[in-house]
Amino acid sequence: MSYQQMSREELLGLKGKLNEKYEEIKAKGLSLDMSRGKPSVAQLDIAMGMMDVLDGHSDMRSENGVDTRNYGSLDGIPEAKKLMADMMEVPEENVIVYGNSSLSVMYDAVARAMTQGVMGSTPWCKLDKVKFLCPVPGYDRHFAITEYFGIEMINIPMTQTGPDMDLVEKFVSEDKAVKGIWCVPKYSNPQGISYSDETVKRFARLKPAAEDFRIYWDNAYGIHHLYDEDQDYLIEILDECKKAGNPDLVYKFSSTSKISFAGAGIAAFAASEGNLIDAKKQLTLQTIGYDKINQLRHVKFFKDLDGMIEHMKKHAEIMRPKFEAVLTTLDRELGKLEIGSWYRPKGGYFISFDALEGCAKEIVTKCKEAGVTLTKAGAAFPYGKDPLDSNIRIAPSYPTLEELKQATDLFVLCVKLVSIDKVLEKK
Repeated sequence: MSYQQMSREELLGLKGKLNEKYEEIKAKGLSLDMSRGKPSVAQLDIAMGMMDVLDGHSDMRSENGVDTRNYGSLDGIPEAKKLMADMMEVPEENVIVYGNSSLSVMYDAVARAMTQGVMGSTPWCKLDKVKFLCPVPGYDRHFAITEYFGIEMINIPMTQTGPDMDLVEKFVSEDKAVKGIWCVPKYSNPQGISYSDETVKRFARLKPAAEDFRIYWDNAYGIHHLYDEDQDYLIEILDECKKAGNPDLVYKFSSTSKISFAGAGIAAFAASEGNLIDAKKQLTLQTIGYDKINQLRHVKFFKDLDGMIEHMKKHAEIMRPKFEAVLTTLDRELGKLEIGSWYRPKGGYFISFDALEGCAKEIVTKCKEAGVTLTKAGAAFPYGKDPLDSNIRIAPSYPTLEELKQATDLFVLCVKLVSIDKVLEKK
């Protein structure tokens, strides 16, 4: 029976029992963190072999003879460019290999547009207004970058096939102040939604009012599947843009930070020749070359894309039971109560939960008081403001399976308690 169907007396009786259980859990003094999508110790351990592929006796030259210990190779050693290009499904000539963080590359792209403009256009800092479209719920660190630069952010609702493209097309075609859109197109953060073929094609066919509009395509989870067979497929955006006569429309970002070591992977940027020339103008001033030893280390360890995919199957073996544990508990405890909804992702790092309107902040607070830290309610929206106060991001990766089960049990308990109060308000 759903909470909506229960009488006031039934709800109050249930609330009393749930409160007793909540106080019991609270007394255990839990201290569990589900606030961010950090790899677990087990995931980091499977990459430790990377520390052994190079030593003091190794040949440190890349395949074209460059000494990786020295300066040079601004856009990456050839074998690292090939590895990242294959992972990103683009030609090697369209790739620059950066340092350890794709987020830094995205920050640089926005900063460069602010101060220097995009391929000869007016620098954004000289414009009266700059706007970005933000699919919501979305990645909080994307929104933090645009907020930092004072860029106005516009919410675009997510659908089961990606952002609401009718709205995207309207804003992009009608408003010259709209300069970009943040996208996590595969296993999106936090919902785990992958864009449909038609969505990707509509992105490629956009007709921006602004010549310097770009799609910021953060394919962070391109090979982060949970299942060997049941996987989402994403058509390649650079190729689609080229077919549509819009080769310069997209910036594509990726990294190995959740494949090898978090904070010690390699990041890459893929774009058209014109966009790459524009980016390199900054790079030649910013650095004489990124860490080529780390690039070589990654190539020696993974060897090629097939090696990377096999490695990701080991990640899936660790992640899959955690996702299934959370989803099983949500289904069992909340499935018939009509007090929440969630999406079942086939990959990525998060599960997105939508509580009854006006309940998310209180649920997160209640979990925190009992020892489980979740991502701040509203974090998946620009300015940290969820207009419905409904969305909560669950990050299953870091805790052990046993800790995760404890945390999820507490989470559903808090959802029930807060939801009862919300339903009681209307009775």
